[in-house]
Amino acid sequence: MAPPILKLDDIFLSFGGAPLLAGAGLQVEPGDRICLVGRNGSGKSTLMKIAAGMVEPQSGEVFRHPASTIRYLEQAPDFADYATVQAYAETGLGPGDDPYRVTYLLEHLGLTGQEDPKTLSGGESRRAALARVMAPEPDILMLDEPTNHLDLPTIEWLEDELRKTRSALVLISHDRRFLERVSTATVWLDRGISRRLDKGFAHFEAWRDEVLEAEELEQHKLGKAIEREEHWLRYGVTARRKRNMRRLGDLQSMRAAYRGHKGPQGTVQAQVTEGRESGKLVIEAENITKAYDRQIVAPFSIRVHRGDRIGLVGPNGAGKTTLLKMLTGQLAPDSGTVKLGTNLEIATLDQKRENLNPEETLSHYLTDGRGETLLVNGEQRHVAGYMKDFLFQPEQIRTPIKSLSGGERARLMLARIMAKPSNLLILDEPTNDLDIETLDLLQEIVAGYNGTVILVSHDRDFLDRTVTSTIAPANPEAPDGRWIEYAGGYTDMLAQRRGAIEEKRKTERTERQKTEAAAPVAEASKAKGKLSYKQKFALENLPKEIAKAEEEIAVREKKMADPNLFSKDPAAFHKLAAEMESLRERLTKMEEEWLELEMLREELES
Repeated sequence: MAPPILKLDDIFLSFGGAPLLAGAGLQVEPGDRICLVGRNGSGKSTLMKIAAGMVEPQSGEVFRHPASTIRYLEQAPDFADYATVQAYAETGLGPGDDPYRVTYLLEHLGLTGQEDPKTLSGGESRRAALARVMAPEPDILMLDEPTNHLDLPTIEWLEDELRKTRSALVLISHDRRFLERVSTATVWLDRGISRRLDKGFAHFEAWRDEVLEAEELEQHKLGKAIEREEHWLRYGVTARRKRNMRRLGDLQSMRAAYRGHKGPQGTVQAQVTEGRESGKLVIEAENITKAYDRQIVAPFSIRVHRGDRIGLVGPNGAGKTTLLKMLTGQLAPDSGTVKLGTNLEIATLDQKRENLNPEETLSHYLTDGRGETLLVNGEQRHVAGYMKDFLFQPEQIRTPIKSLSGGERARLMLARIMAKPSNLLILDEPTNDLDIETLDLLQEIVAGYNGTVILVSHDRDFLDRTVTSTIAPANPEAPDGRWIEYAGGYTDMLAQRRGAIEEKRKTERTERQKTEAAAPVAEASKAKGKLSYKQKFALENLPKEIAKAEEEIAVREKKMADPNLFSKDPAAFHKLAAEMESLRERLTKMEEEWLELEMLREELES
């Protein structure tokens, strides 16, 4: 085993209340791919900053190999002294590092390097910061939420790049799929202490549950042991003669340990407040278009029914938010029409958390300034009690929003949207900054919501677990305004897209072969002045086959119209979607073949 290049041991840090870190540790060896996981507020970012030398612990041992280099991904980069992004990114290079790496990384991250850092968006700032820390290929690369604000193509590129890097990695992320594909070890930070699993994130949740079950069993055993000792203390023969001071001391220690045991942080307890039922047809868009300096939406049509859960995906700048605003009536199309259904009550979770008033208190934000109660599912709730459902403490009721972490702000916005009656949820990047446990809850809420959901997300796992259909650009490498709706989640969309590409290639090959083979037959038919027996048979029987295929498609469409089918039986849903795709392709081929034969017949007869 290689010696560690970084080791933190028995780290303690407190900001005046309960300790944030109380015996935490972290060990990094060359080639490690460590994901650091834990609830929001558990101290993950703080532990990473201690490892990077940006924060000093109050006690504990910190060892960094003198020859090792460390780079830490800043959440809020300081661009003040840099004229261009290129200049900013190059400051991360050390002696002997290849300056071409900066150009290579910026290009793949969608930046030219000549941008003015002061005009960058949040996503562009994250890309510039990634280029800066990745360019020197340090011995240890520390990335805190690297995928936030990145689009899916960039996230997938980043996964490949990190798998190839020589750097040891320490990662914090809410993106399950990203962690599963990159990590080979997991460090769980929980209640101030850390535990390590020498397996990637894919194995974490089962291991965590085993640890918590064992802990609960130990606590139960301790309680029983205390009961036995208390019984001895009251009724034991020896106890009546004299007190055994050592045994009494052990009992006091057990009591203190039992009382002082701090269980795992609770889970968010939330239910969405559902409004009255909307009409069956929620949104009907016909041939809508939008263009600015380029085509954002080419003619696009869709019918959204009550109970649909639709995901919007695509690279940044493709027009996801524009399309979403058009579908919900916030933005008028250049052409085409959008009709909204009846009885709609819309609740929106916006990704722009910076629009929150930093001086507003949590109580004021949740109640809209109307006292200290709010109506949730028809029941009056005190704001302090409602806040506890989302893991906020009662003493935070007067806390200004500016003091909250990114994850806490995400939970606060979630608390507000869940309290409002709705039958149409619009979620724009809802997963940013949420910890994995809160993400689990949000998935359950979306999957069990009786209304309609339209969401924009770059979280592949979240999309796969929640949506019943996915809208994506027809050409993701170079978006041209054409959008296609696919059945199922993100993985289903990729499979259908790959299948369509393969089918197109296969069709092109088949058509070439048919053309080559049919040329002599067609010439022979023309020479004879009539159709061959095989062509006559196909011309007579194809309409029957076409009608049969249309009936089979209608049967499957009726089954898939059940809004609960995907959540109840995903396997059945995917099977039906695949069958429909195959039937539609077969139907198209039969219609084309019939049309060719009909045209040939008319030509021969004329």
